[in-house]
Amino acid sequence: PHGMWDFLCIKKFSILKKEIFMLENKEGQRIPEVVFKTRREGDWKDISTKDIFAGKKVVVFSLPGAFTPTCSSTHLPRYNDLAPIFKENGIDEIVCLSVNDGFVMEAWGVDQEAENINLIPDGNGEFSQGMGMLVDKAAIGFGKRSWRYSMLVNDGVIEKMFIEPDKPGDPFEVSDADTMLTHINPKAVTTEGATVFSKPGCPHCKRAKDLLNEKNIKFTDIEGVRTQTLKSMGGSGTYPLVFLDGKLIGGADDLASAL
Repeated sequence: PHGMWDFLCIKKFSILKKEIFMLENKEGQRIPEVVFKTRREGDWKDISTKDIFAGKKVVVFSLPGAFTPTCSSTHLPRYNDLAPIFKENGIDEIVCLSVNDGFVMEAWGVDQEAENINLIPDGNGEFSQGMGMLVDKAAIGFGKRSWRYSMLVNDGVIEKMFIEPDKPGDPFEVSDADTMLTHINPKAVTTEGATVFSKPGCPHCKRAKDLLNEKNIKFTDIEGVRTQTLKSMGGSGTYPLVFLDGKLIGGADDLASAL
């Protein structure tokens, strides 16, 4: 019947309209006003969007769920690693947001050792819905979740958004930490970390590790390697032997020059 056809057309239009709105770029607009029910050191704490964003420059990255593969292996860890560099480039805070409850987000932060990230639970999906980023993941048993995206927010106003493309699965192409940092400062210098071959009581080893700590560069300290092994790796056979971003640097003096 004609009436039913009209109804179906209207219904289809509303669905299409919702999908377009869902992935709408909101640059230049203010963020939604929401109060988040968070867990802090075992207690409930209400945190508003005003608490997070007012008078500050904040990077937000939102993801489908805590403890999920891409979120745990790449998305969150890289933002956590680059947090000191974001701070050097004028960012006051980095926020990770997900449609999970406060217990889950608190436990995930501990599990990930994400000390540089403010993990915010959007338990009811209110913020994600206000952003037009609440999507239906019922097909995989997730219910309503956030689409993956990142944004730069200045005093509550969205300056830049990186929204993952509307593709099947869980695309992760543009909301990563390196893309956001490049947008903020294309010349920002990043590092993947360092490896220090050292021995106990070595003052030069301590100096090398102190240098890395001063620059907020994470490193793996390996002790007990023989001098002959150090030579075989390209070193002079003295301690320490430092690799930075997988490249041979040398001793403490060489590291100081490289940094």
